[in-house]
Amino acid sequence: IEAPRWADIGIVVVVLIFLANVYLTAIKGERTGIVTVLMADLLALAGLYLAGMFYTNNISIDQYWWWWVIHLWVEATWEVFVGCLLSYGLIKIIGARREVVEMWLWIEVSMLFGSGILGLGHHYFWIGTPEYWWEIGALFSALEPVPLIAMFVHVVYDWGKETGIKEGEGHSDAKVMNNSPAFAWFVTNAFGNFLGAGVWGFFHTLPQMNIYTHGTQFTSAHGHLAFFGAFAMAMIAMFYMGVQGNKKELKMTSLTKWGFALITMGVVGMTVALTIAGYGQVMIERAQFGATWEAYF
Repeated sequence: IEAPRWADIGIVVVVLIFLANVYLTAIKGERTGIVTVLMADLLALAGLYLAGMFYTNNISIDQYWWWWVIHLWVEATWEVFVGCLLSYGLIKIIGARREVVEMWLWIEVSMLFGSGILGLGHHYFWIGTPEYWWEIGALFSALEPVPLIAMFVHVVYDWGKETGIKEGEGHSDAKVMNNSPAFAWFVTNAFGNFLGAGVWGFFHTLPQMNIYTHGTQFTSAHGHLAFFGAFAMAMIAMFYMGVQGNKKELKMTSLTKWGFALITMGVVGMTVALTIAGYGQVMIERAQFGATWEAYF
C-alpha cells in the first residue's frame, strides 16, 4: 500500500501474469464450484488493489481507501482464496463430500463480500466517519472467520462418522486419509485463522476497547497470528500436497512432527508475548493517565 509508484505498477503486472497463468490452466480443466469461486476471487484480488493506487491529499479520504485495500484484500479475497485451498485439500486428503465443501465455500463468499464490506467499519473509528460504523464494523468483522471453521468441523465430522460406519461394517479401506502432514497443517490453519482473525481480532475491535488498544502491540499480535493461521499454514499444507505428488500416501515422520510443533509453538509464543506487550502499553501509556482523549494522544 505504501510502495513507491514503480513497485505499485510492478505488483499489478505480476498479479496480472499470475491471473493469466491460473485462468489459462483452469479453463482446460473441469468447471467446479471451487474453480468458479477461485476465478472470481482472483479478479477481485487484482481489482481491489487498484483502490489504493490513487493519490489524495485528504488524510481521512486516504485512510478510507487505504483500509478498503487492507481489509477487503486480506480479509475478503485472501480469505476466500484460502477457503478454496482448504476445500480442495479436504477433498483430496480425506475424500470430503464436494457438496458440503462447496456449500460452506459459497456461504463464506456471501459473508466475506457481504459482511466484509460492513466489517470495514472497524477501521473507521478515528478517521472522522459517523459513529454508527463503530458497532456495525465490530459486529460484522467478527463473523468473517466463521464459515471456514464451520466448513472444517462439518467436513471432519462427516468423515469421522462415515469412517466409523465403514470400520463397523468391516471395510478394510475405512481410513482414507492419504496425507497426514498436510491434514495436520490444514487443522491448524482452520483453528489458527479462527483464533488469530476472529478471537484476537474481536477482543480489540470493539470501539470501547479500541480507544485504548489502537496502535499498540495488540494489533501486532492479531496480525501475526491471523496471517500465519490463515495463510502460512495453508501454504505449508499445500507444499506437503505437492511433495506427495503421485505417491499413494504421505505419512508423518519424526522430523515432520518436530517441525510442526516448533513452528506452531513459536507462533503461539510470539503472539502471547505481543499480547502481553500490548497490555503493558495500554496500562502504562494510556489507562494510568485516565485514558482520556488527552492521554490517548
